[in-house]
Amino acid sequence: MQTSELLKELRIDRNGRAARARGRWLALAAAAVLALAGGLWLAWGRVSPPTVRTVTARAAAPGAGSVLDASGYVTARRQATVSAKITGKVTEVLIEEGMRVKEGAVLARLDDTEARAQRDLARAQLAAARSQEGEIRAQLEQAERDYRRQQELFARQLVPAQALDAALAQRDTLRARLANNAEQIRVARESVAVAQVQLDNTVILAPFSGVVIAKAAQPGEMISPISAGGGFTRTGIGTIVDMDSLEIQVDVNESYINRVVSGQPVQATLNAYPDWKIPGSVIAIIPTADRSKATVKVRIAIDAKDPRIVPDMGARVAFLSAPSAAPRTPAPVVVLVPVDAVRGDGATAVVFVYADGRVQRRPVTAGQAVGGDREIVAGLRAGERVVMSPPAALKDGDPVRAADGAR
Repeated sequence: MQTSELLKELRIDRNGRAARARGRWLALAAAAVLALAGGLWLAWGRVSPPTVRTVTARAAAPGAGSVLDASGYVTARRQATVSAKITGKVTEVLIEEGMRVKEGAVLARLDDTEARAQRDLARAQLAAARSQEGEIRAQLEQAERDYRRQQELFARQLVPAQALDAALAQRDTLRARLANNAEQIRVARESVAVAQVQLDNTVILAPFSGVVIAKAAQPGEMISPISAGGGFTRTGIGTIVDMDSLEIQVDVNESYINRVVSGQPVQATLNAYPDWKIPGSVIAIIPTADRSKATVKVRIAIDAKDPRIVPDMGARVAFLSAPSAAPRTPAPVVVLVPVDAVRGDGATAVVFVYADGRVQRRPVTAGQAVGGDREIVAGLRAGERVVMSPPAALKDGDPVRAADGAR
């Protein structure tokens, strides 16, 4: 029995060794697969084309080039904070921000109880003065008849001169009373007009047509045309801007103000809409300089009226050279592309033109900057797509992918 057990212990277990061998082969195969996948991933990353943003070159305005760039803000020539002419309590406000109002429209109303009472009192005084006029006229007519009668009797020597003098005095007295009453009627009429004006002042009207940009008072608050201090009395109902009076004001360095003339065409670009070119012209050059900034203020008219243009927007203005009336030679076709799309300067500039999934390195002749764009005088046509901010490793003929939303 002991001998058989010893023989079993000396026997080799071939099944366990085979299982361990299969485990090692599986681990080696998994490692090989992972290494192959990593290699393929790295290779795909090297050969996949980069993604780029593109922009379409557009034609510049013919015969006009920027001679100066400046920045400024949109301002309104007609802007008013509307207040009341009198101090009173607000009972009704009929405006909200963004509302368009017409000239003469009612913006708010004040408490008119006292003003209405004053007007009614003035009307009553006028009525009383007019009623006295009738009585005095009747008395004056009687005095005129009495005086004529006394004259006839005095001529017959039937009455003394004293009676004639008394009749004359009575007539003159009534004439004076009638003149005085007429003056009282005129004063009462003027009092009614003044009371009506005070009553009308409780209704606040729009001084011109425009858009409400601020609402400054609420019903129940006190309003006054002058500041009362303490912060409890408002000085205005709201602010109205005439959007048709919008213009751009820019500060031009006094060293370059000689490049600007009245009536000069300009091209404005709002910071909020960098792709929107707004035509305009110089209204006037303000004949004074800012000593601290060494600048001169220039007013720019906006030729294109649009609701997107609102006061206090930042703007960049390119002052253009006036096109020649009769050019001797055809002007070169100039296109505009963003500054970031151009490498180099002048005749050594380069852009990358995108077409059919590949880029072409194109030598071009770059001109001057126009706002955030660059003029391309030669080497590029309007409508071609160029790469924005081309990568440093990008070469002629490289395949690329255009980003979604490329313009």
